[in-house]
Amino acid sequence: MASTPLSAETLRDALAKAYQNNPTLTAQRAAQRANDENVPIARAGGRPVLSTSTGINENLLRGGNSFTTPERQLSASAGVTLPIYQGGRVKYGVRAAETRVEAGLANLRGVEASTFTDVVGAYNNVIRDEAIVALNAQNVRVLETNLRASRDRFEVGDLTRTDVAQSQARLSLARAQLQSAQATLISSRENYVRLVGAPPGTLEQPPALPKLPDSADAAVEIALQDNPNLLAARKVREATDYDVKVARAGRLPQLGATLGQNYFNYLGTLGRGNAAGLGVGQTGTATAIGASINLPIFQGGRVAAQLRQAQELRGQAIEQATGAERQVVAQARSAYAVWRSSLEVIASAEAAVNANKLSLEGVRAENSVGTRTILDILNAEQELLNSQVTLVSARRDAYVAGFSLLAAMGHAEAEDLGLDGGALYDPTVNYRATRGRFNDFARTRAAEPVAASTAAIGAQDAKVTRELDPLLESNVDRSPALTTGVDRPRP
Repeated sequence: MASTPLSAETLRDALAKAYQNNPTLTAQRAAQRANDENVPIARAGGRPVLSTSTGINENLLRGGNSFTTPERQLSASAGVTLPIYQGGRVKYGVRAAETRVEAGLANLRGVEASTFTDVVGAYNNVIRDEAIVALNAQNVRVLETNLRASRDRFEVGDLTRTDVAQSQARLSLARAQLQSAQATLISSRENYVRLVGAPPGTLEQPPALPKLPDSADAAVEIALQDNPNLLAARKVREATDYDVKVARAGRLPQLGATLGQNYFNYLGTLGRGNAAGLGVGQTGTATAIGASINLPIFQGGRVAAQLRQAQELRGQAIEQATGAERQVVAQARSAYAVWRSSLEVIASAEAAVNANKLSLEGVRAENSVGTRTILDILNAEQELLNSQVTLVSARRDAYVAGFSLLAAMGHAEAEDLGLDGGALYDPTVNYRATRGRFNDFARTRAAEPVAASTAAIGAQDAKVTRELDPLLESNVDRSPALTTGVDRPRP
């Protein structure tokens, strides 16, 4: 597969592919489906149990006569056991399972938002690193021109060997920076493949983000209401309250009812060999109905230990919910701060790029009349490159921070993004189909892979096919080499 397809790809395309094909997300969906099964498992504790048994016994050694101990016996039984009262352990166990399903749904939302945030970061990393590679390649071309000019001017005695050495050293450093930038681009593209499941094509600039809050406090207020990870932690905390009640129910009595039907058959061996035994019935049935009550008095401290354990686990869940809240607050405030500062950096970097372009052109012109040295030109070129790299990095940081802010506020999921590519995955469909099931012999679906392997995708390279942003395009090397000391840069 080509490492750089010709077709352009949008951020929405990348998110849609990841939504369908990211293994972290598809694995979390499978985990949620498994979590759904805890509800029918908990419900089963309060449902009737039907069981049957059958067996045949051959009495090899008989101590009595053939009337009391037949040679063999066939028996079969069927019974129904109906739990009537179990101290609330079933009721609270079901509620705990249902609450954990709700927590799992929120967790799935959180994984979805986290995955999308990673994809947005990877998408913008590729765009940034492609621009940095192009800028460094452009810088190498500029420095190659400078080196040729320096050598030509050295030949005519207009420059010294020191000037040539400075140009050579700066070109070698620029080539090393280009190689480093290319390696970073390859790494970003491979990370994109890992997340999206397909190589990046010519990536279009990402669309504008929706309106973000005007202050960090406004962002935190929304995040405390809608952040899925925080909602999940709160639901888990709620579920542990039911766990405590389940543990406490272990001290309460249990009441049940039973109904049984028994059948026996001595297979003609009852009273065999005894004339008096003729006509003795060889088969029979019995029907029994009963009630049972189990009143725990002493259980070796097990119930008390389970109750203490449940209380401590609830304490853990309470603290974890507080920790999740702190994390959400910090994430929202941090993302807001990075987003706002990146916008300021973008404005400053754009001004710096424009100023450094003018500065470099001026230094070149001044060098042509002998008022600037070659080192001044090299420094001006480096300053221009640095400002251009700062600009593309700030653009990436602003977009990723803005999307991270949306994720912290709980507004970066598939429903919020309006992804194309078909119907969205609805985790409640499986739950609605599962929660009431009671058939022990229902067919089950074998697990099959959903996310595709990326082993067949070719290794990524550092080729750049997209054009630079006009603001980043530098034409300061458009003039031929200043070989004689009298040529002037063209206007």
